[in-house]
Amino acid sequence: MPPAKKRPRSYDSARTRAAVLAQFGHVAEAVRGLSPEQLSRPTHLGEWTVADLAGHVAWIADSLARGLDRPAAAEGRLLPHDWPFTTVALAGKIADAARETLTGAPVEELYERAGARLAEALAAHGDDRVLDLWIGPMRLGDFLVTRTVELVVHTDDLNRATGLEIPFDRQALAACTRLLADALAVKAPGGAVEVRIPPFAVVQCVEGPRHTRGTPPNVVETDPLTWLRLATGRTEWAAERDGARVSASGERADLSALLPLMA
Repeated sequence: MPPAKKRPRSYDSARTRAAVLAQFGHVAEAVRGLSPEQLSRPTHLGEWTVADLAGHVAWIADSLARGLDRPAAAEGRLLPHDWPFTTVALAGKIADAARETLTGAPVEELYERAGARLAEALAAHGDDRVLDLWIGPMRLGDFLVTRTVELVVHTDDLNRATGLEIPFDRQALAACTRLLADALAVKAPGGAVEVRIPPFAVVQCVEGPRHTRGTPPNVVETDPLTWLRLATGRTEWAAERDGARVSASGERADLSALLPLMA
């Protein structure tokens, strides 16, 4: 008899909404103080400068508000853990849309406008409002969980590019970590490997013998920031293992062939 299908993880709506607004607010406060020299610095994201990256974060908020201005779709089908696998094909389209939306406006103005529009839009719509997205229909409550990934990952990108220490909202970091861990379990279903990302997530994945009690034979453990960098292609498995930021025990505990989940 096949194992029962796991129930999708649930997220607290109020906490997720507060986390999205809080993380956007942290970035907004930080980028307002960036000098022209800092904004012109390169990032590790191809040709993007810090200004390009900061503008993209503003677009994340602005595009969500714009999406809620459009007519609703009939039914939301995509779940948060499905979302990472839809992003690669849209990278160019997203970049083009962001440039079109943001051209000509100073960074401070972008954030003030986007933040106000986002707060207003979220106050006006409940979680069951279905967004008609490029990737397909998705409930607002589910889509907001994916926004924690975008905001947390790009906060980390900005910190690495500028040397700033923009804070991570704890709930945003938790949701980001859990979504990406669940996506790994979807990509490689099974129970042979236990992946631990304390204090936020534990998932089992990879086909093979399933343990039922005691310490599992195949265990991977890392911290949330290292995990999100691995999952999004910001770093590589071998480098993090060599740097002792990932511990992996057991013959099946090599996740290098499964990462990144999104790039």
